[in-house]
Order: sequence, then C-alpha cells, then structure tokens
Amino acid sequence: MSLKTKTARESIIIMTEIVLPNDTNTFGNLMGGRLMYWMDIAAALSAGKHCNSLVVTASVDNISFENPIKLGNVVHIIAKVSRAFNTSIEVHLKVSGEDHTQQYEYKSNEAYYTFVSLDPNGRPRPVPGLIAETEEEKKLFDGALRRRQLRLILGGKMKPEDAGELRAFFIKD
Repeated sequence: MSLKTKTARESIIIMTEIVLPNDTNTFGNLMGGRLMYWMDIAAALSAGKHCNSLVVTASVDNISFENPIKLGNVVHIIAKVSRAFNTSIEVHLKVSGEDHTQQYEYKSNEAYYTFVSLDPNGRPRPVPGLIAETEEEKKLFDGALRRRQLRLILGGKMKPEDAGELRAFFIKD
C-alpha cells in the first residue's frame, strides 16, 4: 500500500474552549489536567487527520506551563504534525489564552505529543510521510528526531550509544 506524503499544514487542528468554573482550581485558573485533556484531543485529531486512521497516544513530553488561563478566558489550541516516522508521528501544540474583556491574547503552553497509527485490528501501521514547508515547520521537523531518540532512551527502548542524533550528549569520544 502506497501512502501519500502530506504537508504539515494539512494536519492543522484549531480547538477553542471557554474556561468555566468547573474547569478551574481554587486560584481561578484553568486546571492543568483539564488543559492536558483538551490538548490530547486536539493532538489526536491532528494525528488522525494526517494518518487517516485511528491513533493512540504513545507519549506526552515537554509541556511547559508559562502563563495561567483564568476563569472566563478563551483557550486556543493549535495542533500540527511536526514529523512522521514509521508507525508513529509527533504533534506540536501551541496553546494561548484570550481575555475578551481586556482584549488581548497571550501564550500559555507548548507541548509535544506522540501517537501511533493503528490498523483495523489495533496493530501499528505505517503513516504517510511529512513535508515541512515553512521555516518553523522545518525547525520542528529537524528537532523531532532528537526528541524521539530522547523519549526512546528515557523509556528504555533505546541505548544512549545507539542514538546518533544525541550521541554527543551521552558518549565522550
């Protein structure tokens, strides 16, 4: 089966939510767990759109909480595939908050999620390749291999000496 290579922009998902009282902690901020739930949905939609298949979350890494999103503010999540591997893909997410009363938007979070594409029997299947077009997409694409190798090392699925992209961090030649 031949897979059609796709561009990163073909996988873009933009998800918008409003922060309601049930979504907040005692400080009136959006709870991190609720945001991660919304991010997982947006990332899965992006991954599924790229793969044209069901996908499962394999890992979540580098979620940096920079600015809280307050009760009543709007959350914007932009998810886009940053690299395709064999049966897995990495999705980059950008999260911003928007305060309608003060009329400004601000960066809240950024993260990387990894998904595995599944066939109808629930087994991993090959994914379409990815073409990075913009400078930002190319930067994310190039860094994805290093992030993947680091995830595999930390998960015990790769030895540091086998990580060609990270070799200089782990091995003194």
